[in-house]
Amino acid sequence: MAISKDGSVYVPYEDRSGNESIVYFTRDLSAAGLMRVYDRVKDVIGGKVAIKVHTGEEHGPNIIPPVWVREFMEKESPDARIIETNTYYEWARYTTEQHRNTLKINGWTDFTEVDILDEDGTAMLPVNGGKWFTEMSVGDHLLSYDSMITLTHFKGHSLGGFGGSNKNIGIGCADGRIGKKMIHTNEAGMWGVVEEELMEKITESTKSVIDHFGKNVVYVNVLRNMSVSCDCEGVDAEPVVTPNVGILASVDILAADQASVDMVAAMKEEDHHALMERMSSRHGFRQLSYMKEIGMGNDRYILIDVDHDDARITAADAVEGVVPFEG
Repeated sequence: MAISKDGSVYVPYEDRSGNESIVYFTRDLSAAGLMRVYDRVKDVIGGKVAIKVHTGEEHGPNIIPPVWVREFMEKESPDARIIETNTYYEWARYTTEQHRNTLKINGWTDFTEVDILDEDGTAMLPVNGGKWFTEMSVGDHLLSYDSMITLTHFKGHSLGGFGGSNKNIGIGCADGRIGKKMIHTNEAGMWGVVEEELMEKITESTKSVIDHFGKNVVYVNVLRNMSVSCDCEGVDAEPVVTPNVGILASVDILAADQASVDMVAAMKEEDHHALMERMSSRHGFRQLSYMKEIGMGNDRYILIDVDHDDARITAADAVEGVVPFEG
């Protein structure tokens, strides 16, 4: 089947073609669960390690708990550094000074020093095979790292439809003044790029980063507290109505994000309606089809349940018995 370029359309697994990648899954939403799936993919990580986390706006209720990340870093990668960039919108992470204050409020500086990649400047990374960009502007500190753990809170997004590993990298590594402007504005420099164009621009930004690191990147998605809103909305995020699911990990970014979307799609209508509507109405599925189109991974995968003797399961198996979120 040809790749669907209509980002409002969810493509079921049986309508996809091509190779399969491995995705590991646990229902254990804890630091221990996080480490359990990471252990299956960590062999590609080494040298100076960056951990890309969305650290959230002030008092954000749905971010990955910093205590999980603290336990994870202490055990798995004590010398790693959490990385972030400043925002394009003028709020509590717009300047480095504001950003550091927000990091303190949210508890990240209790146990680590966060590297704000664009604090001192920017660098251009090539975008190979893109149609919107030939290069992307990122925080120049990124170039000092050898490998990257992408630790993502999977959730909705007001513009992108959903925020998975692709959004975490594509927006999260682009610097706050140049790179994010390139993604969010049109040729006339006007804010308001949406739908397929936005998804493709985010994805090309991501490609510049993962091409830079080569095979030395892993993707861990945490399906917990999934509002239709991103963590960039902080306390103004819409209430969570989607059940918690678990944590998955892969060395294939498309497989990781596709499996996450598939798990939401496999839920009961009353459990997934809000988040699926958010993805569809924003044409967010174009993130997935464009990643496939420009060779960033596979949208077919083998899902391995690490909780049950590495049994091969489906997305529907993963969400069987999930409890509706009650706040």
